[in-house]
Amino acid sequence: MTRFGDFQPLCSHTPSYPWCNLFYRQLQHHSPLTLLGASANASAAPVGVNPECGTLRVGSGGSLGNIANIVACGLSIVFVAGLVWLCNRRKAAVGRVELRLFLIAYLFTLPLQLVTTGAFLTQGTTAITVLTAIHAGAVAAVFWTLLGNAIVATQVVEDGTLSSLIPFSFLTLAFFAATTYISLDVGFTFTSAFGPSNPPASLHSIPLFVLTSIWPPVAALLYFAIMGYIVVIILRETRPMWFYILSGILFVLSQLDYFLLNKVICNGSSAKVDGSFVATLLETAAVGVLYLAWKSITEESWDEDVYYPR
Repeated sequence: MTRFGDFQPLCSHTPSYPWCNLFYRQLQHHSPLTLLGASANASAAPVGVNPECGTLRVGSGGSLGNIANIVACGLSIVFVAGLVWLCNRRKAAVGRVELRLFLIAYLFTLPLQLVTTGAFLTQGTTAITVLTAIHAGAVAAVFWTLLGNAIVATQVVEDGTLSSLIPFSFLTLAFFAATTYISLDVGFTFTSAFGPSNPPASLHSIPLFVLTSIWPPVAALLYFAIMGYIVVIILRETRPMWFYILSGILFVLSQLDYFLLNKVICNGSSAKVDGSFVATLLETAAVGVLYLAWKSITEESWDEDVYYPR
């Protein structure tokens, strides 16, 4: 029976789910007999734990690994780097520093995602476990920076100042450090606080589940709610709201693709590719539209006294 905090359904039914790398290491050292099927041979095992479908590791049987998502991550890296450059050029725009930090944080996750889902490294190794833990920390931090941008947009504190950047940066580092530590403990089982899972096959970790599966959508929902209030109630504008709605739709579609169509694409391609590349492109498109939304609400033609009260 599945409990809250069990990763077993995700690791079996969702190809290229990166946090499963942590549990593979845990099972390999504590319950190796539970690694069955494609996961039994670590040198060729795809991302996942006993996955129903998954791309084999690069070079195993001529496999190119998760090649489609590797390409998608590469294109996204170039695109987001361009957004960082464009953001930096808007010197007078409100929230420029905080948005740039969000874009840089998201950019940081992309090469990590490329490695942790690309089937480059052998499952169970120290390298892939550590990189996956860092990836998990980076994702948790990204969604704080997203929510932090919404809080800054309310002008509770003045953007770009120490009163904004110190708590913004502190919480970013706190989310990153806490999630990375918990992830490392899940993978290496340093202590009994976060592992090993009991029973082993359930792949159970409530803290990791909350930080990687619950916190991101909650932060995204709060972000869109706050920005919707600012745009519709305070600014009384409609055009920027359409950008936020489109960005939200793209984000939801990326999650639906990842958790519903991912395995369908994997089975349909005989495990040559899976649907993670579509999710990556949709997520990056959502970030791009967020940039357009931010750009539209920082236009100099608007009455700044309404939006930035003194």
